[in-house]
Amino acid sequence: MKRLIAILNLLLAPHFVQADKQDTAMKLQSTAFQHQSEIPNQYTCEGANISPPLTWSEIPAGSKSLVLIVDDPDAPDPAAPKLTWVHWVLYNLPANGSGLSEAVKDLPSGTGQGLNDWEETGYGGPCPPIGRHRYFHKLYALDIALPANLGTPTKVELERAIQGHILAKAELIGTYQKKK
Repeated sequence: MKRLIAILNLLLAPHFVQADKQDTAMKLQSTAFQHQSEIPNQYTCEGANISPPLTWSEIPAGSKSLVLIVDDPDAPDPAAPKLTWVHWVLYNLPANGSGLSEAVKDLPSGTGQGLNDWEETGYGGPCPPIGRHRYFHKLYALDIALPANLGTPTKVELERAIQGHILAKAELIGTYQKKK
């Protein structure tokens, strides 16, 4: 029995280490909106459609890069969601950075951009066809810098590339419903 327990400990230890690595207090915030509150009009298709200011802190030691994905799991209708609409995909953000400014145009050196669901790079703000949608801003700290040949990945391709390399994740959720 002791031998069985020892074998199980050896087999399961990597899973517990990975869970411990993700148990950090990394934070993602915006001065434009609070967690679970409404995203202001200027960051949407009804306004200037600019990216909101984002700040992060408490990045875990050993982080080599960060990934930011913004998506809407309530598309097209929050009463009957059918897909997750991707609004922004960034990777290889520097782990020693502290955020992105409002309407960011010049990304930090080495940052790669993926494709959003408009099949473009860059930020595309909330523009829900019906109802109030939730917009998940997800920041991942990675133990690697992703390869430059990743190009302009989709969210799915990027999520596949970061599997097994996530040290921590932070989330900021904003909501939006069209006024017009």
